[in-house]
Amino acid sequence: MNLRDLKYLVALAEHRHFGKAAAASFVSQPTLSMQIRKLEDEFGVALVERSPRRVMLTPIGREIVERAKHVVAEVEHMRDLARRSQDPEAGSLRLGAFPTLGPYFLPMAVPALRARFARLELLLVEEKSDVLLEQLRDGKLDAALLALPVHDDRLHAEELFTEDFLLAAPSAHRLAHARNLRPGDLVDEQLLLLDDGHCLRDQALDVCQLSGAREKPGFRATSLETLRQMVAAGSGVTLLPELASRPGQPQPDGLSLVRFMPPAPHRRIGLVWRRSSPMDHFLGDVAATLRSTAYDAAKAA
Repeated sequence: MNLRDLKYLVALAEHRHFGKAAAASFVSQPTLSMQIRKLEDEFGVALVERSPRRVMLTPIGREIVERAKHVVAEVEHMRDLARRSQDPEAGSLRLGAFPTLGPYFLPMAVPALRARFARLELLLVEEKSDVLLEQLRDGKLDAALLALPVHDDRLHAEELFTEDFLLAAPSAHRLAHARNLRPGDLVDEQLLLLDDGHCLRDQALDVCQLSGAREKPGFRATSLETLRQMVAAGSGVTLLPELASRPGQPQPDGLSLVRFMPPAPHRRIGLVWRRSSPMDHFLGDVAATLRSTAYDAAKAA
């Protein structure tokens, strides 16, 4: 058994297809299949149920895959530790961000990181928060921009900034030109929300619970841009994060943005990484750069 074979097994578990797993591992399908067979012979048990159309793991196969993920991640950590000990700013940083933040914060953050860490290679991943958390735990990401709090003792979080929500309403709506808007003014309103898996959905539902608003039934958007267009078309109101609402962000005709009176509904954004990461000190410097970038952007707004 070697590390390469364990990586093949993990790839097969992720893709559930020998051809796709082989392509992701940069080997031929017969090679990957042979190495999986070799692992099964070595363990003396079947790890995979094979059928013409799909691949499933056996119960013991699932258990071994989970342990293999940890082994692969730990070896990657050791390699990172060796590399970072030589030059912590010269490697690569695999950084994740969720879809309702990434397009609006990363255009500011990436130039700041490149200016501060000139030799650093940035590898950016945009996924929903639950996917980012899984990739962090599995060692596929070094750090991720996430909404706080994150409830996982294995992860460390550094708060970067607080982002207010604005009300997005059709121009003819009763609240479109409201002054001194408060969450309680949303009572009985039906909010357009994102689909399951978006952390913004959960945050908006929290506001609904506090304000007496509720989700509009029969509609769930897949992106902020869809929400904007639906609001502009008069289909309802929603909450938009401040970064997605700043001047320079395109807003469709017929949409009005209204600020809440302090304390406004908001979300806390942080940089999250594994407590066991060999990049811990370096990621603290990255967090400081991102925090400063957000502060400067807020002053300029």
